[in-house]
Amino acid sequence: MNAAVTPTITPTAEALLKRLEWTVIRRLDGLLQGDYRTLWRGAGLDLADLREYQHHDDVRHIDWNVTARLQQPYVRQFTEDRELSAWFLVDLSASVDFGSDAMTKRTVAREFVGVLAQLLTRHGNRVGALLYGSEVDTVLQADSGRLHVLNLLQRMGARPAQSAPGATRLLDLLIAGQRIVKRRSSVFVISDFISEPGWETALAQLAMRHEVTAVRLFDPLEMALPDLGLVTMVDAETGEQLVVDTHDRSFRERFAAAATRREAALLDGLARAGVDTLELATDGDLMDAILRFADLRKQRSRLANWSGKPGRGGVASHLSAWSGEAA
Repeated sequence: MNAAVTPTITPTAEALLKRLEWTVIRRLDGLLQGDYRTLWRGAGLDLADLREYQHHDDVRHIDWNVTARLQQPYVRQFTEDRELSAWFLVDLSASVDFGSDAMTKRTVAREFVGVLAQLLTRHGNRVGALLYGSEVDTVLQADSGRLHVLNLLQRMGARPAQSAPGATRLLDLLIAGQRIVKRRSSVFVISDFISEPGWETALAQLAMRHEVTAVRLFDPLEMALPDLGLVTMVDAETGEQLVVDTHDRSFRERFAAAATRREAALLDGLARAGVDTLELATDGDLMDAILRFADLRKQRSRLANWSGKPGRGGVASHLSAWSGEAA
């Protein structure tokens, strides 16, 4: 497992980050209006203190058990997290090198990590990563700074295409995440979730300790085949090849039906694990996807406020803070 050697930063990694800063991050700064703020008090999950209720306090934070015992209203205060740790658990197995057009799933994953890592580290937060090929072979401990982001992008792009053939065991990546990520963090599991079964329980266990978002990579061609005549299809995981006749309408319909079943099973597994899901398509817009992510988590925060429970905080709270909404 490579955790110590720092590779030389190539011009390719520097050019990628500069392009993302110009095409995505600057646009996000304009759309997510308001100044960047750290998490507000009450966004954490750890109880910090109890104090007597004052007239300006939110009644939803009243601790009714303590109030009943002391016959005096008391409110809960929660730990305010001033430094965020985010971890990227990235699946770089052979299947993510697929793309029906110019973009592969690996390229989409790398750009997503680059944007989010730069957004976070430029405000003093820390990001780390676990990279999986045929095993978890790279651990990049959480740190901040531009050089750290470039190092991460360099490591993600260092493998040649389809360098790790063989069946993917996403379970191994998730178990490694449980072992290595000690402090409560925002964790992004980035994968196409084309894997041997059995990863759902490990994902749910990871979500019990951390704020987990499943970032699902996919290509439209994986969902429906166009009429292209005879096509040689290759299983990136096993290398098996098969010639199919996509002109056959019944074959295309069976392919679409099987894809729909896989999609339903995947979404059901993610829902049962209790994680949020962000979908990134190879033909999609990365900025729009990140905005959807921020909106999703703002909605969750509103629901948590209505229920009287502290929000989950994390990356989305930092992103949502740019919109200028008060806690």
